[in-house]
Amino acid sequence: MNVLSVEHLTYTYSVGTPFEHIAVEDVSFDIEKGDFIGIIGHTGSGKSTLLQMLNGLLKPTKGIVKLYDNDIWEKPKEIRKIRFNIGLVFQYPEYQLFEETVYKDIAFGPTNMGLSEDKIKESVINAAKFVSLPLEYMDKSPFDLSGGEKRRAAIAGVVAMDPDILILDEPTAGLDPIGRDVLLSQICSYHKQRGNTVILVSHSMEDVARVCDKVLVMNKSKMIMFDTTKKVFSREDELNSIGLRVPQVTHITDKLIDNGIKLDKGILTVEEAVEQITERLKKEGKL
Repeated sequence: MNVLSVEHLTYTYSVGTPFEHIAVEDVSFDIEKGDFIGIIGHTGSGKSTLLQMLNGLLKPTKGIVKLYDNDIWEKPKEIRKIRFNIGLVFQYPEYQLFEETVYKDIAFGPTNMGLSEDKIKESVINAAKFVSLPLEYMDKSPFDLSGGEKRRAAIAGVVAMDPDILILDEPTAGLDPIGRDVLLSQICSYHKQRGNTVILVSHSMEDVARVCDKVLVMNKSKMIMFDTTKKVFSREDELNSIGLRVPQVTHITDKLIDNGIKLDKGILTVEEAVEQITERLKKEGKL
């Protein structure tokens, strides 16, 4: 079942002026319920503009975004309701914190949804637990938190609305390796437990390879690939031609394959590489 469908989506900035610029051009794809999608592409390729159209923050110049087969702009006055179902976490979301306490910040979305006080409290607590934010922090000012904690609090504010689709724009940007791994693990746990759809934009090919089922590639405002993660990262030459790289472990194992080592094409993680190489050595009696 398609939870989100995009048909011939185009967005042009500054139409009719000397600064007219097409940011997204004729993009079409379908996303099924429960998919974990990665979106990759250089800065300026159209990723952020695409996300804002999916969420209803930008109205397409041309084309349609459908949520469960319904055009999200069919009733423009109700577009805010779409954002309860398609939650968007911006890059550096901690800059969006503004309430007096962490609790109020996380509760902002559920409150605007018109939920009861009991339901709001339940949503806030569950969201805080999902991102491993201690409940004793709820009465703190969000500005007293560390950088990583602010990031988790901001993400919890979107998670608390329990959207059908969670969109994350570079959620690990600026975090140290441990903080990045922790946050990615929490996002994966959220996806697994809720069974909803997650869309992750990242410049880290390793992160995308590790967690995403499918990958959408943007280049110069156009979608040039949309397939399973393994198939996309098996097209190393094409990705290199537009200045993108495959995960390092994929590049190394592909070189081993080119030199006669029998491994599967498109290995995505170190764990997968170790497993296959160990299996191969055992078969050859070298281990």
